[in-house]
Amino acid sequence: MATFLKRRISQAQSDAADLEVRRTVEGIIADIGKRGDEAVRELSAKFDRWSPPSFRLSQAEIDNLMRNVPESTLDDIRFAQEQIRTFARHQKSALRDIEVEIRPGVKLGHRNIPVASIGCYVPGGRYPMVASAHMSIVTARVAGVSRIVACTPPNAGAPHPETIAAMVLGGADEIHVLGGVQAVAAMALGTESIPAVDMLVGPGNAYVAEAKRQLFGRAGIDLLAGPTEILVIADDSADAEMVAVDLLGQAEHGPTSPAILITTSRQLAEALPAEIERQLKVLPTADVAGVAWRDYGEIILVGDPDEAVREADRVAAEHVEVLARNPRWYLERMKNYGALFLGPETNVAYGDKVIGTNHTLPTRGAARYTGGLWVGKFMKTCTYQECTPEASVEIGEYCSRLCAIERFWGHKEQADLRLRRYGGRDVGLHRAKPESI
Repeated sequence: MATFLKRRISQAQSDAADLEVRRTVEGIIADIGKRGDEAVRELSAKFDRWSPPSFRLSQAEIDNLMRNVPESTLDDIRFAQEQIRTFARHQKSALRDIEVEIRPGVKLGHRNIPVASIGCYVPGGRYPMVASAHMSIVTARVAGVSRIVACTPPNAGAPHPETIAAMVLGGADEIHVLGGVQAVAAMALGTESIPAVDMLVGPGNAYVAEAKRQLFGRAGIDLLAGPTEILVIADDSADAEMVAVDLLGQAEHGPTSPAILITTSRQLAEALPAEIERQLKVLPTADVAGVAWRDYGEIILVGDPDEAVREADRVAAEHVEVLARNPRWYLERMKNYGALFLGPETNVAYGDKVIGTNHTLPTRGAARYTGGLWVGKFMKTCTYQECTPEASVEIGEYCSRLCAIERFWGHKEQADLRLRRYGGRDVGLHRAKPESI
């Protein structure tokens, strides 16, 4: 049985925080729905101290920001985007339109159609999340999305040049320096200056994730990507230094970011707390990572690898690192995860920034039912059907009888009309007495 050597804060405490977030977001969305750009401007000034003449960057502003980015940095951005673009192209090649003649004269098919417009949110309040621009914009372009709107908050009181450069190189059509709930609500609802998009994508803090949840239906969403999570599965071949580095490397995202170790090694489990404390003394982001570890860190000791898999699938974490002798053993058995990182040679930072897989991934157990953002999320798989007259008669006879069982007389008449037109059958509403219908 799994033994918890350290647990996170209680679910009741977490639920209370979620309730406060939900109420705040409801008010902001309602305000933007009523007052549009006026509300957006007031909210931006309140939360980000940012109220420029226009939130959308002009071409001259974009050019000036691009000139402030060193060429070597642009090359690094291009490298990362090419990794992501290449993998997305391979993913897209796995999607294909189909058409099959399922019975003589009955053709069924589907087409993969790109979403027409998307709104990409790129976080940047505490940290400028340059990589998030790659993950959404580049992947959407590969999918064939025709209008890409990108929003990112100001950083240190101004647009962040490297983030803007990543948006430009990724292929964004509109770039707005606008953050938080007001950004995603403006894109989803539409305002005087930002026509509404069909779908919202991109990660964010708890407020952004909640805004996407509340806006779903008025716009599509990729998934509810809230505060980031990391789970490390380790055996006695792993060392405490690497485990602590990788846990704290994700915990620095925010004070509510879970960081969890599942291990078969009691020695590692007992050594980790001291190693965490040692590293926090020198980590520049210890003020954030330390709170996340204190409140959301967990150490779970298990008896064997099979129990490790069961616990990991129960947690269903966003990022799962496997620091074990045979990491592919876990690949073959695990079912619930956003992304797997196999062996000590790779890590979550590679996936977050550059290796080519997408870093917008399911959190809070959503890995039980969805994967992360990928090129297929930007495409609608839409079906169609076509019948010859003879096939319409064959299918129509079955349909007529099945509709009668359900007493869907209007549905039945759709079938019966075809039976009369194409099969010469004397059936349908034209033969029924009103009182018998």
